[in-house]
Amino acid sequence: MSGGFARLPAPPYYAVVFSSQRNAADPEEYAATAERMFALAQRQPGYLGVESVRGADGFGITVSYWESEAAIAAWRAQAEHAEIRRHGRRHWYTHYELRVGRIERASAYEAGRDDPGSRD
Repeated sequence: MSGGFARLPAPPYYAVVFSSQRNAADPEEYAATAERMFALAQRQPGYLGVESVRGADGFGITVSYWESEAAIAAWRAQAEHAEIRRHGRRHWYTHYELRVGRIERASAYEAGRDDPGSRD
């Protein structure tokens, strides 16, 4: 999965925050599947971007961004994604939490730029 900041439009848009604790099972399969889900999400209507990190202790946060709640629902209903969620519960996660929110304001800072890049 590509790292770094997602390039997003001006708000409003939606964020799906997936916080998870991984176990040590099948790291290669997990990495390949995460890449597959990233590629699949990119083709979903309404997908805007993703930001994801995982620590050495297995705790990770992935935030995917979407145009609408309908786009999020369609991604949730996508058959391959649904099967991978079931597989993940059985094989890769000891705990996870999912949160969905509407982003109303956003701002950015980049060192060396005079304008902080406010987008709100």
